[in-house]
Amino acid sequence: MRAVHRASWRSGDVWIISVSAFFADLGYQAVLAGFPLFLVFTLHQPAWVFGLASALSYGGGAFFSFAGGRLGDRVGHRSLALAGNAVIPLLSLCALVANPVWAIGMLTGGWWARNLRTPSRRVMLVDAVPAEADRSAAFGFLHALDVGGGALAGGYVLVALVAHVPFRWIFLATAIPLIASTLVLSRTHVGGSRPASPRASASDDPMSLPPPGARSLLAAAALYGFTYYSVGFPVLTVAQGSGRLLAGIGAFLVLQATSALTGYALGSRLGAGPAAQFARLGVLGYLGAAVGAGVIAIGSGEHVGLAVTLVGVAVIGFALGIVETLEPAAMSVLRPGARAGRGFGALSASRSVGTFVGNLVMGLLYGVSVPLAYGYAAVVAAIAGVIVLSTLPPLRTWEHTRDRSTCRDGGGGGPNGALPQ
Repeated sequence: MRAVHRASWRSGDVWIISVSAFFADLGYQAVLAGFPLFLVFTLHQPAWVFGLASALSYGGGAFFSFAGGRLGDRVGHRSLALAGNAVIPLLSLCALVANPVWAIGMLTGGWWARNLRTPSRRVMLVDAVPAEADRSAAFGFLHALDVGGGALAGGYVLVALVAHVPFRWIFLATAIPLIASTLVLSRTHVGGSRPASPRASASDDPMSLPPPGARSLLAAAALYGFTYYSVGFPVLTVAQGSGRLLAGIGAFLVLQATSALTGYALGSRLGAGPAAQFARLGVLGYLGAAVGAGVIAIGSGEHVGLAVTLVGVAVIGFALGIVETLEPAAMSVLRPGARAGRGFGALSASRSVGTFVGNLVMGLLYGVSVPLAYGYAAVVAAIAGVIVLSTLPPLRTWEHTRDRSTCRDGGGGGPNGALPQ
């Protein structure tokens, strides 16, 4: 009976949302894997231009994430997710013209569309998985298929480069899985408009206990964003350090595969309550990212070999799998009901604001010293971990009070408890 319960969250809508994510990453992750190589090696632009391109994508994406979360609560998250998903193929056009302005513009437009739909897709998954205890497993499953598609994308980019296929055709072909992603997502039945209801009103009751972890989660997400440099930087580091473009794509594959396996294998084992999730997010996620960046800094600075750098890339992939599983799972508890869209929008926006600065700083420091760039990333990720861990005492008190209120109410949900949606 226990195994049946643990698998019960894998409904048709969960599968549809996750398979749609698989096709989306199968498309745009191929562009992310090849874009730094295209910009630096084909268009002969310096590394700071790639940092600027990433900063523009993530920085503008912060506005679209924030607006998308709020707009989805009004017009329906399913409709907004479909609209944003349908525009992502803009980035498939970024190599049609050998011009860096065109390339960055197309990449940015597609990425902004992705940010617009991300909060809504997360709300749709929450709607499809009403039980709070199953959320981390569901988000881990989503991340596994999501990034699993990215790993396969890196694989076919690798094969295409071996076959000397020009970047313009590699990138243009990514429109096919991106269109498939939107078609699959259109089959969902969750994510409609979220009008005020008695349950939603209860969760928004100003007399209810406010969860102390939400603001800290947003602050930590922003700080993690400062260290959440584009995956293109490890690709460039490995490619330049080894003198082989294919080795850079290999680093992309290592990061994506490790991240996907982490989300799939550990999603259901990371804790159901927000306190347990925050503890693992701080230690395994943010501090794990700090360790990975530190290992890359040592590997690139001491010239100890490509294997050490790849170990650092794998550790970052592991940490990313933890973060992408636990950040949204925790937010679904801290901002439930009618506030879900705003919570996820704020989470994505906080990450994007940090990433805007992070990619700019990484691009500038990378030109000065590669170890210095990754050292910066390690320090900021460690600070994010400390912030999350400092929230544990008040968060445990809130969680205990909520659980006692749930028992008094007969199990129907506490003042801020996760309610079936």
